[in-house]
Amino acid sequence: MALDFLKTALVTLLVTLDPPGLAPLFIGLTLGMTRAAKLEVALRASVIAFVILAAFALGGRFVLGALGVTIPAFRIAGGLLLFYIAFDMLFALKAERRSEIVTDAMAIDHIRNVAAFPLAIPLMAGPGSITATMLLADRANGDWLTLAGLLAIVALAMTVSFAALLAAERLSGLLGATGRVVLTRMLGVVLAALAVQFALDGAAQAWRSSLG
Repeated sequence: MALDFLKTALVTLLVTLDPPGLAPLFIGLTLGMTRAAKLEVALRASVIAFVILAAFALGGRFVLGALGVTIPAFRIAGGLLLFYIAFDMLFALKAERRSEIVTDAMAIDHIRNVAAFPLAIPLMAGPGSITATMLLADRANGDWLTLAGLLAIVALAMTVSFAALLAAERLSGLLGATGRVVLTRMLGVVLAALAVQFALDGAAQAWRSSLG
């Protein structure tokens, strides 16, 4: 197992995951939750994202091929889903719903849902990180030792992302209620732009594939 491969894998995954970029988005998505709830969301999202990336590393191309789903289609779908979340963030719909349910029995299911979507997928285990993981797995050429090293790198990248989400909790405390609301609106715009970029990248990739 080449050390250069592991270094490349780590850098590639950290760039595509962008842990510092996840932190402010985490603040907006967990607005109104308790500290314990935010910790649970961060942990669940990191574990779910690891499982997804590990699955795609071991058999992603086979699964997508069997389902007839292409990476461009995955990018477009992810972009549309992210845009829906951005709309909610911009108009505080999610914040209002969270404040209403944070103390009732539905809160547990809500926390699990937020951890799975949109945090784990498509923000953490999104088209970029999934594609990168699949490409890195292809470079392993079926060597199980190299694949095991890749999975260890994925786990390390998820640990870094988890640490970034925990840092977001401390940042949220420094901002205060007004600062969190303002930041949520700003990040809604950023997330909307990211969603459009996902969809455009998928459409462009699909167009190039049709021409080639």
